[in-house]
Amino acid sequence: MILYTLRRLAGVIGVLIAVAAVTFVIFYVLPSDPAAAACGKACSADRLAAIRSHMGLDEPLWRQFWDFLSGIFTGRTMGSGQYTLHCGFPCLGYSYENSEAVWDLLMDRLPVSASLALGAAVLWLALGLSAGVAAALRKDTLTDRVLMVGAVGAASLPVYFTSMMLIYGLIRVADLLPYPSYVPFTDDPARWASNLLLPWLALAVLYAAMYARQSRSSMIETMAEPYIRTARAKGLPRRTVVVKHGLRSGMTPILTLFGMDLGGLLAGAVITESLFGLPGIGRLFYGALSTGDQPVILGVTLLAATFIVVANLAVDLLYAVVDPRVRL
Repeated sequence: MILYTLRRLAGVIGVLIAVAAVTFVIFYVLPSDPAAAACGKACSADRLAAIRSHMGLDEPLWRQFWDFLSGIFTGRTMGSGQYTLHCGFPCLGYSYENSEAVWDLLMDRLPVSASLALGAAVLWLALGLSAGVAAALRKDTLTDRVLMVGAVGAASLPVYFTSMMLIYGLIRVADLLPYPSYVPFTDDPARWASNLLLPWLALAVLYAAMYARQSRSSMIETMAEPYIRTARAKGLPRRTVVVKHGLRSGMTPILTLFGMDLGGLLAGAVITESLFGLPGIGRLFYGALSTGDQPVILGVTLLAATFIVVANLAVDLLYAVVDPRVRL
């Protein structure tokens, strides 16, 4: 297990380097020039050259990439003279738009995105697994058909449509909830939850529908296994057969799906955060795309890749805990 974990960690590092390299190359071949954008319209050639040197854009691509990678572990010093900036560990560079450290920007926004992702994950797991297991245990009945039709309908709704309907119905018409405005959990847990409930529901509707269909399929397949029939023949209670033997073994594909979804959402839900005005990483990423802020885009991309590959590593290590057959 130790050797397996070390090999996977080495693979994680390789994936992150590849993601950073691809993102670097994409922005290198784009026609936009961040130095010209920062310099403005009335910009002299000397001023443009100074800005390019300050941003490090006058270096070859391989040198820019090497400086970026080494800066993550050792920090970087950018610019020269009175315009010198030192970026400490872990250095992801400085935003072209506001000259703030990218790492600081990400850490400021991460609690918002983490609150959104984790709260929505709890809801969609509870709703999706409950609906999927109930449908599987009542296969080909009216309950099964109603639940699956509802899941297909919910999965077909775009998240922006669901968000707008929730805002209109629960805020403007019923006036049951406040319009979302992020409040740190440490300041007021009750306001934190009430302000995030609508975004949680908007994401949970979509994801719960997908998890319901996946969990139904997994449970139907698992409940037909010989060891399930053996457990029933031994006279074990139905609850024990379903939860301990059926659901536990059928969770393997759900874990894989959950690792991908949660890892991606931790790096920001662009549409949801934008619609509800939440200052998370997704909204930061959207703003950086609009302005061509390469360091921020690269930082968010690398953070998203880190969350996804780490989540997948954790899922692989949990397989043996969830399904004892994997240990063999």
